[in-house]
Amino acid sequence: MRVFLTGATGFIGGAIVPELIAAGHQVLGLTRSDAGAQALIAAGAEPHRGELEDLDSLRSGAAQSDGVIHCAFIHDFSKFVENAEIDERAIGALGAALAGTDRPLIVSGGIGPWGQGGPVSEDDDHPSEAGTPRVSEPAALAMLSQGVSAAVVRLPQVHDTTKFGLVSPLIEMAREKGVSAYIDGGQGRWPAAHVRDVARLYRLALEQHKAGGVYHAVGEAGVSLKAIAEAIGRGLKLPVVAIPPEEAGAQFGFFGMFASLDLTASSDLTQQRLGWRPTGPGMIADLDGKDWS
Repeated sequence: MRVFLTGATGFIGGAIVPELIAAGHQVLGLTRSDAGAQALIAAGAEPHRGELEDLDSLRSGAAQSDGVIHCAFIHDFSKFVENAEIDERAIGALGAALAGTDRPLIVSGGIGPWGQGGPVSEDDDHPSEAGTPRVSEPAALAMLSQGVSAAVVRLPQVHDTTKFGLVSPLIEMAREKGVSAYIDGGQGRWPAAHVRDVARLYRLALEQHKAGGVYHAVGEAGVSLKAIAEAIGRGLKLPVVAIPPEEAGAQFGFFGMFASLDLTASSDLTQQRLGWRPTGPGMIADLDGKDWS
């Protein structure tokens, strides 16, 4: 299969490229730079020049392919609303190129704050008002009615020993403030998965896709934020402190809303439906294996 991959030079996309190639697929990877193009060529992929705001380049890449995996997102939280709108338009352009065919469009979503109170399952609907401006999942699934064979991979905190999703900004905040903090009570949890497991799930979702399918890239149902703070403290040799919820904003800034979440998720149905089995190291093992220098 010839696969158009957005975000091909990013953290997750960079793991998907070799996963697809090893399985016999060809990869057409979106890149906006010469350096990115050279990296893709070195990895055995074909570069496709463009960016998320260049809708013509997205339509062109999708039109040349047997399927699309959309991993790109502009991770600038100071412009989160604007970047979510860019993402929504990009999904629309990719879908328009695939409408009326059985070529799959696999879109990246998130396991969001609607999951508090119990593990989120794949069959739990993304609510229309999920407390986040990112609407990649509903945007993708809305195109089913337009003849687009869309499916969604919901992402937790994805990690290896270099990057850790939303934990990475927490590491930098701990460096800056001189303490590694968590919300008093220690009840917060985030689901997580190793990047190699996530890459394998994207491949399986592409190969076995079902229109309207929702899959959970969850290796660990919920990693304690207290345990994360303790691992950061060990790595940075900083004290670990519990702070009251009302101080979350002062300590974590924008991330205060995430630091207080107790969010867990299951991948049982994904494992049953796709035969996916997460085998990579856990979040705390990767944090303890990080080079903190």
